[in-house]
Amino acid sequence: MIHPLNPAMAATDPPPVMEARRWLQGVTFPPERPLINISQAAPVESPPLGLRQALAEAALNNPDAHLYGPVLGLPALRAEVAKQWSAAYGGSVLESQTAITQGCNQAFCAVMSTLAGKDDEVILPTPWYFNHKMWLDMQGVKCVPLAAGPGLIPEAEAAQRLITPRTRAIVLVSPNNPGGVEYPAETLSAFRDLARANGIALIVDETYRDFDSRTGRPHDLFLDPDWHDTLIQLYSFSKAYRLTGHRVGAVTASAERLFQIEKFLDTVAICPSQLGQIGALWGMQNLSQWVAGERAEILARRAAVVSGFSALPDWKLLGCGAYFAYVEHPYPLASDALCKRLVSEAGLLMLPGTMFQPEGSASGKRQIRIAFANVDQAGIAETFRRLAGFKG
Repeated sequence: MIHPLNPAMAATDPPPVMEARRWLQGVTFPPERPLINISQAAPVESPPLGLRQALAEAALNNPDAHLYGPVLGLPALRAEVAKQWSAAYGGSVLESQTAITQGCNQAFCAVMSTLAGKDDEVILPTPWYFNHKMWLDMQGVKCVPLAAGPGLIPEAEAAQRLITPRTRAIVLVSPNNPGGVEYPAETLSAFRDLARANGIALIVDETYRDFDSRTGRPHDLFLDPDWHDTLIQLYSFSKAYRLTGHRVGAVTASAERLFQIEKFLDTVAICPSQLGQIGALWGMQNLSQWVAGERAEILARRAAVVSGFSALPDWKLLGCGAYFAYVEHPYPLASDALCKRLVSEAGLLMLPGTMFQPEGSASGKRQIRIAFANVDQAGIAETFRRLAGFKG
């Protein structure tokens, strides 16, 4: 007997990174032209030695590391997030306004479960982060696309025209995935004001905040003493501390919102990974200089990518920052077909813009995301050599 599928789940697109990996099946890469995988935005190297030693010490000698913990996360880690966020953003964040999750994707799902249900609406700027779109699709929540303005920066005035009585939230990602761009502080403030005026939530995903090229705080949202009535911030420890497999993220929101989020988290995972939280706390307390070095390396790679595209005049660099370059290709075929050809003909694995735009989007067919965080300077140079040699 074939059991029926949830229609919303069945209609949701498959995970793009997994889909792209399937393009590698049956393809051989000669030794002189190995695969350059620039499809996924996740560190592939292990955490630094000190952090690994802290994990090992906890695994061997801390019995609590193997037990259930508080649903909203270890108090020490929540307190550290509150302290560091208050210092970094210049506002006031309390431990009771933070929670730890099994990665930032779970943070998004948990938050959205408190905000929107079937037939509600959420505004997502395009190009959007596909996992955000996938979760909303699975829940029957309507994704309302907001086309980004010049420089891939969304505009609050344009978003105002999309708000209806069913709108529950606006989601912003800065530095952006997939576009790489860093939203100006005034853009985020304008969206905060728009959300507050309409009684909806503003969700700001700052997964890549540690690789922002700007100095000082990236926005003033936490300076508002009433920030928690509108703002919900998301964060991931995966990128800064290479803790991807340990699944540790964070939500900063009102204590009342976290009380509701606790219901979701308790039914899904009971608690975040204890070892992952121990690693994240150790990283926050001991790795600020190391993270600064990681940021400097990412910024150097960003500069190399910008320079590389200046030598490819037929390509257009739409945005670049954090882990990503978002580009417009010069070929007549759609980006999904092009990216499949680039695997076999150039040994390059990238994600097409069709994975970041609404179905049928003409823009998506011309766009490609390049995740360069795991490619060193030589690899970036080789990537551009192959793109220059590709005949389309």
